[in-house]
Formats: sequence, structure tokens, C-alpha cells
Amino acid sequence: MPGAGITQVSSTDLRSNSDSTEGVSIGTYVQDDLGRGFRFCKAGAANLDPGKLTVAATVVANHENIAVAASAAIGVSQITVTLGATAATENQYADGFITINDATGEGISYRISGHAAAALSTALVVTLAEPIKVALTTSSEASLQASPWSAVVISATDQLDLPTGIPNVTITAGQFGWLQTKGFCAALADETLAVGTTLTIGTGVAGAVEAADLIGEPIVGMAVQAGVDTEYRAVMLSLD
Repeated sequence: MPGAGITQVSSTDLRSNSDSTEGVSIGTYVQDDLGRGFRFCKAGAANLDPGKLTVAATVVANHENIAVAASAAIGVSQITVTLGATAATENQYADGFITINDATGEGISYRISGHAAAALSTALVVTLAEPIKVALTTSSEASLQASPWSAVVISATDQLDLPTGIPNVTITAGQFGWLQTKGFCAALADETLAVGTTLTIGTGVAGAVEAADLIGEPIVGMAVQAGVDTEYRAVMLSLD
């Protein structure tokens, strides 16, 4: 049985593509009847291939550590910030978060429900999915974080990204679907792997996994089957 608050769905539902969210929030977590975990995602600018590891989109540096442009009282559900030298598209941060990273109100992240587009170096008003708990002033500073499962891409050959899961079917660029994050799954092997090997992002082939051998490497899961280089082998994902 799924845990409290976890939705259970069929494997058929998890192998689908859609050009709309159909009312599902980005990042929603569900389980199938075997306890395998999945997150609802939006593909970035390229298709996501089955069995290939994905990672979160790169954080926008000019949307970090930015000024809160207007005071906001406890209980209100909007925060206005001044963007750096990068524009924001409509709802780029929907289902993501705004983190108050310095000065009054610091230490709290709020979920974003949506916002309009805004040009670079102008004010952006984000609407929150929850009310402000500590009043903000124009001395406060904030950072915008998109949902890790929004605009996801196939992993590059480095280990400096946040793993987000593996699709079980092709998810077309710009469309919505499900990434597996927990349990038995097929994954592209970047090297020969022994059963029980702890896995991380592959550094030789995009979208692959390899043995974790250094402190600080992001952990993806564990090899269930002996891995053959360039083949898709069984792994036990542990991202959720």
C-alpha cells in the first residue's frame, strides 16, 4: 500500500505523454502497485529517452540573490522581486519556490503557484501557493528556483547536476510525462557494473549511470543486474 498522502496509479498511466498538465502539478509524486515511485515532469528543449537519466535544468544565476522590491506583510500571497539581467517567461517558476535567502524573513521557502512574464532588470510579481509567514522588507533578498522536474534534460557527462529520474517511455520535448525516481528500473550503463554497486551520473555517455567512487557524487541508486557498458540494465533507483 502507498504511504499516507501518496497517490497510487497504474503503469499504463505512467507511460504516457501529454501537451498539457491535465491538472497535475509539476513534481507530483505517485507510486504504482509495486511501490515504484514517479514524478510528473515537463521535458526541456529535447526529447527524453527511455532508460536515460535526466537532471534538473540549470539554475538562472540572474534570478538568485535578488532584491525584494516591495514590503510584504504576513498573510499576503504575493512577493515582488527585481530580476537581474535575465528575463523570466510566464510561469517559469510555477510549482517551484522562492527562497528568502538574506535579511528580514530569511530561512523560509515558499511555493510559487504562478506569475506573468517579466523583462530583464524589471519587477516580477510571483503569486504564492501559501501565505507569507514572516513579513518582508525591501532589505530582504530572495532566490527563484524552478521545480527540479520542470524543463528537465538528459544528463550531461559531468556530475554537477541534480538527478531527477528516468523515463520509461519517450517524453517529447516540451511535453509532460512521468520520470521514475524509486524502485526497479532499466538504466543505460556507462561501464561494467557489479551487482550491488552504488550508482551515480555517468561521465562517459550522456544519460548513463556509472559506479560512484568519490565523496560528493550524487547517488542515483544501486545495480540490480551486472552492468554491461552501453547496454540498458536493471537498477534500483533511490532518488525518492
